[in-house]
Amino acid sequence: MSLHSTAAQLVTLASEGGEHGGNHESLSPLFIGGGAFVALMLLLWITTRFNRDR
Repeated sequence: MSLHSTAAQLVTLASEGGEHGGNHESLSPLFIGGGAFVALMLLLWITTRFNRDR
């Protein structure tokens, strides 16, 4: 199997599953982004609490 035929098969496989657009109905980008931001801010706060030597 050559690289070209493998790439062509992968493109065909990827385009067959494209009817839903790849997004799940229950996933909101605003909720996911906000949750990630809150989680990162919590980790930053925890890190600064343990780093009292400065």
